[in-house]
Amino acid sequence: MDNLADFTPEELKEYFAVLGEPGYRAAQVFSWIHRGVPSFSQMTNLPKALRARLAEVSTPCGAEIFESFHSEIDETVKYLIKLEDGNFVESVRMSYHHGATVCLSTQVGCRMGCGFCASTIGGLVRPLSPGEMVAQVALVSAAGEEPVSNIVLMGIGEPLDNYDNVLKFIRLVNDETGLNIGQRHISVSTCGLVDGIDRLAGEDLGITLCISLHAAEDEKRNQIMPVNRRYPLGGLIPACRRYVDRTRRRIIFEYALIRNFNDTEEDAEKLSRLLRGMICHVNLIPVNPVRERDFQRSTRAAWFCKQLERRNISATVRRELGSDIDASCGQLRRRRMEKEKEDCL
Repeated sequence: MDNLADFTPEELKEYFAVLGEPGYRAAQVFSWIHRGVPSFSQMTNLPKALRARLAEVSTPCGAEIFESFHSEIDETVKYLIKLEDGNFVESVRMSYHHGATVCLSTQVGCRMGCGFCASTIGGLVRPLSPGEMVAQVALVSAAGEEPVSNIVLMGIGEPLDNYDNVLKFIRLVNDETGLNIGQRHISVSTCGLVDGIDRLAGEDLGITLCISLHAAEDEKRNQIMPVNRRYPLGGLIPACRRYVDRTRRRIIFEYALIRNFNDTEEDAEKLSRLLRGMICHVNLIPVNPVRERDFQRSTRAAWFCKQLERRNISATVRRELGSDIDASCGQLRRRRMEKEKEDCL
């Protein structure tokens, strides 16, 4: 069954031409999809016969909100999204002074194996299609009081491990006849796939690239991020510098602070030396507790931030949102998988 959310406006025109329908039907359906309408029956400017025909051969988005969890301490909402094949991913809606942001998933599961992340437990199931990513944004936007204006690809999965689909997704949500979200309002986070970073640098995009760094030396990074054995810092950091030189865009380095592991003055000094001279910013994140992992969050975030600033490295401590609803990556999906397993026993 075709997921029409995967289609660009031009591709939809071709699709409707095959069905013997006029080209303007494509624009109508594209608009409905990007407004988060989950059913053809709700697309009221289409003839009933066409709505019925489309429902037989296609789906408007291939996803639905299965469950939502509202934080009691802030305005964060976490959504468990059920896909057409029964798999689950997560999306998180966060409210900031500059508008609503959605953090979305790019894969079902993940094969990167980062030691502090629940998303990778169980490995990679499959990549998400562009339309399944569009559906997350559209559904979350429609469910809130104000439309989503910012997107971060930092949920379940490694975006650059699903490169072509992520790139098409960016083009789709940027389309002015759909969600029309500017590229400068889209952030893509990677654990450091050097080939993908170099490829992305040549795409002429206005997005923000974020690097999950979390350690400033290979010995420590190898312990928590297996990808570092394939792409060590000696290859990753030069790729980041090439990206900045080519795009003239600042890179955000994400650094999850783990108690007694990467939060010392020596770590701050090594991180400063590693990034010196690059147009970048460090986003410090006290690591989120994950039941299946042993990492403890550092209590030195503010202090560590000052250590970086003293060394002329731009840094902030990320505002923590939704801590009471397992809002960090992969935890909600993990709980659902455990429940389904228990129900089968």
